Amino acid sequence: MKTLLVITGHSKGLGKAILEKFINEKDILILAISRTSLDLERDNLQEIPLDLSDLNALEVQLPALFPKEKFDRMLLINNAGWIGEVKPVGKLHPKGIRQVLNLNLVAPMILSDAFAKAYADQKGTKIIINISSGAASKPLPGWGEYCTSKAGLAMFSKVAAEELKENGFRVFSLAPGIVDTEMQAEIREADQSDFPALERFKSYKSEGQLSQAEEVAQKIYFLATHPDQFEDVVQDVRNFKAD
Repeated sequence: MKTLLVITGHSKGLGKAILEKFINEKDILILAISRTSLDLERDNLQEIPLDLSDLNALEVQLPALFPKEKFDRMLLINNAGWIGEVKPVGKLHPKGIRQVLNLNLVAPMILSDAFAKAYADQKGTKIIINISSGAASKPLPGWGEYCTSKAGLAMFSKVAAEELKENGFRVFSLAPGIVDTEMQAEIREADQSDFPALERFKSYKSEGQLSQAEEVAQKIYFLATHPDQFEDVVQDVRNFKAD
């Protein structure tokens, strides 16, 4: 089976763990997009240095991004994301709002659209997995940018799932739970006055309640390789097992 995987945000955290789950598969081509490179010398891996919050740069790369050859399985995992400014409305900055929405929402929409155009006429398994968040449905003071961008991504996934099913695509909006990554460390550095839930998030780390990236990546891999076991567009890794 010849597989194409396009993944964003692969250079650290959850994205890196997902990459490691796929990279040893036979007959797979991986296109990995991040601001920074891992400099891995693998014949089946192409790293593309790109800041996805820079939409002009993304549009320049887009025409040549998706290979035109035939694949049996085509996967797009929109994983890149940023918490943004952990501050309440009234303390935000226009540039920060734009960067978060571009990276967390607009870039995944652009990539999903281009992926659909590239492979609409191909047979085989075609899957888009948008890494969303429980914050998509739970308003959290201080997370206006993040909650909004992830809610938008979840809704976009639902719309895309309806529109693309006739061409054989499956689309998922997947909440990965609370994962022990650099983003969690960034959250714990927030100001208490800007983020009332700060102590709760600190306790997730101190009490060992954070999931490990490798564990979550295994569940995402299971979803990607067993899509028929998942009916709904919106999924949460905490609700299924990776057997």
